[in-house]
Amino acid sequence: MAPIGSSEVILKVVELVAGYGVTRVLHGVSFSIQARQIVTLIGANGAGKTTTLRTLLGLTRIHKGSILFFGEELIGRRSYTIAQQGLGFVPQERNIFPTLSVRENLEMGGYLLKSAELGTRIEYVTNFLPVLKDRMQQQAGTLSGGERRMLAIGRALIARPRLLMLDEPSLGLAPKVVDAVFERVHAIHEDGVGILIVEQNARRALGIADHGYVLELGHVRLEGSGQELLNDPNVQKSYLGR
Repeated sequence: MAPIGSSEVILKVVELVAGYGVTRVLHGVSFSIQARQIVTLIGANGAGKTTTLRTLLGLTRIHKGSILFFGEELIGRRSYTIAQQGLGFVPQERNIFPTLSVRENLEMGGYLLKSAELGTRIEYVTNFLPVLKDRMQQQAGTLSGGERRMLAIGRALIARPRLLMLDEPSLGLAPKVVDAVFERVHAIHEDGVGILIVEQNARRALGIADHGYVLELGHVRLEGSGQELLNDPNVQKSYLGR
């Protein structure tokens, strides 16, 4: 694979209208992500953030629009095909297999890989997320909340995603654990993986984001660099508690 230029647009979403059944949740959403960027979507509950991620994976009904991932249209493709193209996803809930061991969870992330490559990827991920290394035989359901989140991220990394989508990575975690999770997210970005974060903790997400979008009721209302949105009075009033 040829090196990706830092200014290349790897994901382009254009006028996306989507939802569940006859209910439309997204009403013409457009945004883009460049290579090696961290992009965040913020907004109130019900704004359409999680639906946006699910739509990118082909899990909603799409009425209109375009989703270009490395120049290829994703609309009409099955979710497993989209994952094979390099779009990784860590959902906010049900993101591990609790009755399987940590190793078995990681192996599930590499079900398309050959055995030799899978072993290499597991070694890479456990070095990258050392909290998992001493728990490989432990049942995943007995892990702490932060460890489960790390495991979910690790399983997504096994398949070498070109863009990793994280849905509420800080949800329900203690502040120190949130710090650890965001440190790992930043390290993943430094390793060359694009990141798309949906996050209720707007201040934390914008603080590490290259670019951000504010969703309201299925529409993009504002966009700008992470710092621009942090300094925007409307964003401060509505989402940052000022």
